[in-house]
Amino acid sequence: MTAHPSVLFIANPSVSVRSLSLAFGEVKVLQDLDLDIAEGEFLVLLGASGCGKSTLLNCIAGLLDATGGQIFNKGKSVTWEEPKDRGIGMVFQSYALYPQMTVEGNLSFGLKNARVPADEIARRVARAAEILQIGPLLKRKPAQLSGGQRQRVASGRALVRDIDVFFFDEPLSYLDAKLRAELRVEIKRLHQTLKNTMIYVTHDQVEAMTLADRIAVMRGGAVVQLASPENIYNKPMNRYVAGFIGSPPMNFLTGRITQDAAPAFAADGLSIPLARYGFNGETMPKDAAFGIRPEHVTTGEAAKALPFCAPIGGPRRRRPARSASAMPGTMIPRATCISGRSGMKAVISTIIVMSRRASVPSSASNPIRRWMSSGVLLRRKTLTSPLP
Repeated sequence: MTAHPSVLFIANPSVSVRSLSLAFGEVKVLQDLDLDIAEGEFLVLLGASGCGKSTLLNCIAGLLDATGGQIFNKGKSVTWEEPKDRGIGMVFQSYALYPQMTVEGNLSFGLKNARVPADEIARRVARAAEILQIGPLLKRKPAQLSGGQRQRVASGRALVRDIDVFFFDEPLSYLDAKLRAELRVEIKRLHQTLKNTMIYVTHDQVEAMTLADRIAVMRGGAVVQLASPENIYNKPMNRYVAGFIGSPPMNFLTGRITQDAAPAFAADGLSIPLARYGFNGETMPKDAAFGIRPEHVTTGEAAKALPFCAPIGGPRRRRPARSASAMPGTMIPRATCISGRSGMKAVISTIIVMSRRASVPSSASNPIRRWMSSGVLLRRKTLTSPLP
């Protein structure tokens, strides 16, 4: 079953969290959190350090006792079950391999403690070694393995168990960039082969965008947006998500929405028409911020071919806008641009409206803050208009 990208509650989920709270004394880490994860889904918990993503994973795994709420695995409440009884396998950030044991011993240790028959242990170890391509490493010890090989063994230790859900707690953070890229491919291939539910914690947005079916962006112990990677990037729910996703990050212009002949965003002598933007009927805020993704900047001859231009650099000289055909109710198309005297132009691809009161620092010091790209007008709720 595949969950709709923005649906919080789904039918017959693999894992469910209901009103989950966790506090250490007066410090509230998780607050009334609700989340459903579909059968076979790859969900990524993404956020900055201290947002509560690893804490949420540890609560679901049973490594931390929740202060309030319930946790369900395939409809059964496991809120107070021991981790070994929850049908989960966990891959830790630090690998946690037994240094005195061989790879084969690490893979089989948990099964021996569970008194699984020897022939069944051998079958499961062989299967995990084949899937993870670690057959030649079975007689080696962890000290004789590279970081990537150790990570495969740690994944294999979870794989040999007959489990419903895999948990990954920032498993690639200790590896170099090249190895991280290789292991991302292997983890995704493992998911496609096994089709198990997987919950993956990371602060790396590249990992999240490349691995996830859905991403839960967390902040302050709560999920601020749950959606597909495409929607997270193109339709951020608020200014925090807009600024957190993307590298280099989105820049912001503060201004206001004017409604003379037609709605427009105005800031520091710049006016961007919004006549073709599909507002959802709510009252438009006066104060707003316009988000800019640097990678959508267009330069040279390609910029000259774009239909709409407005000056953004040097003296503020307003040039008449030239209209481009678009169906009513659609977003401003990617062909729309903003240019400056230097000949640089930047594409507006997405507009979202949300509150200017969001507590994200201004990027006024950024020298490219006036370059326009995936433009967003900012208000607290995402509009429902489709992407062009």
